[in-house]
Amino acid sequence: MERVTELGDEAIAELCEAAAAAIIDGGGFGWVKPQPREVLARYWRGVLLVPERELFVAKLDGAIVGAAQLVRPPRNNEAQAFAATMMHFFIAPYARGHGLARMLVRRIEEGARALGYKVLNLDVRATQASAIALFESMGFVRWGTHPVYALVEGEVIAGHFYYKLLDGMPGRKRKARPGG
Repeated sequence: MERVTELGDEAIAELCEAAAAAIIDGGGFGWVKPQPREVLARYWRGVLLVPERELFVAKLDGAIVGAAQLVRPPRNNEAQAFAATMMHFFIAPYARGHGLARMLVRRIEEGARALGYKVLNLDVRATQASAIALFESMGFVRWGTHPVYALVEGEVIAGHFYYKLLDGMPGRKRKARPGG
């Protein structure tokens, strides 16, 4: 698992192949149909240009087979400056069963902690049972469900929203009571 700041042609090709496989398998990115390789390549190059995003990749036998993005809150959102979001998480179907998904989530959590974030948020389609089981087993707490989260092949899909408190989240301050 590693954070990447540059992608060469071979890495782009591996990411495109893994992403296309994940999309065909029903997960990832919001796309529901495989995209042409040049569209995916532009997407990955664009991810690296967004200052609020950090790209982490999972490798198997030296090849990229999965990815996730750590997204920082916008600078004008001071009230939620303590919380980052994990987005576009996937492991290609042909690389599953090696513990890579769990390692990638841990790496994202480490990245969030290193940047000083106290909370990590994510959302996932309700149809992604394996991802849901993974996130819940790693301590993510479901706080809500959006009943009209996604539309896939004409079918409305619900989505679940999760958070995880990272180390050092301060408790809520209570308002002082008059006379007390």
